Amino acid sequence: MITKDTRFLIVGLGLIGGSYAMGLKKQGYHVDAIDINQLSIDFAIENNIIDDGSTFNIELIQNADFIISGLYPNMMLEWLNDYQHYMKPNTFITDVTGVKTSTVYMMQDKLRKDLIFCASHPMAGKEVSGVKYADDTIFHNANFIITPTKQNSEEHIKTLQQFATILGFQNISVLSPEKHDEMIGFLSQLTHVIAVSLMNTNDNTHLVEYTGDSLRALTRIAKINENLWSELFFLNKTELIKQIDAFLSSITHMRDVLVNDDIEELKQLFIQ
Repeated sequence: MITKDTRFLIVGLGLIGGSYAMGLKKQGYHVDAIDINQLSIDFAIENNIIDDGSTFNIELIQNADFIISGLYPNMMLEWLNDYQHYMKPNTFITDVTGVKTSTVYMMQDKLRKDLIFCASHPMAGKEVSGVKYADDTIFHNANFIITPTKQNSEEHIKTLQQFATILGFQNISVLSPEKHDEMIGFLSQLTHVIAVSLMNTNDNTHLVEYTGDSLRALTRIAKINENLWSELFFLNKTELIKQIDAFLSSITHMRDVLVNDDIEELKQLFIQ
């Protein structure tokens, strides 16, 4: 379990990693960070988001009790494989990645047996990136999903529940990695598919002169990190294609209703 003496290490000091660090520091915890960008480390130290940080410092890894990977999924697997031998026994590790089935089992198989990895996913964010946009209040009305496997104990789950509570998450759920990816395929990835597709449907450069709240609301999330989201889409490709097919069926039905002048069915769809 987490105590006031627990030392946290954030690996990858982006928006979520930075917001985690900010929230933990406000609660009085010691927080260090590793990031490839020294400017991010400098900003975080100067703004009291972290206690210490570096682009590469073995001691930060050796001293950590609780490591949070804020890296992209494939990079996370590579980093933990390369640096796990520096970690002390019983170090608790979690992540923030938006796909689980393709990463969690591989992670646990490669990890030392005296280390603990229990995956989690904060359902929060912004359409910006980087620690300079860190804001721990994004968690305060957000959902937090824990995705344990058979290798995880009830104690591991309770540790992440405590972690989420410290950061102020409103609702904490426990799902299998498979169920998580199914839900995320619909709730997050499909919505991004729709937003991006809508923005690529019409190339009229004058749309900004006519647009209203409807388009703004539907396309707010279309401004995304192309490198991260490409990786997430392909890692959850099978599930996402199922969700896209279901959406295509639904929108085709809407089209057929209009073609057939079926006003009663249209009203029923609106009511539903």
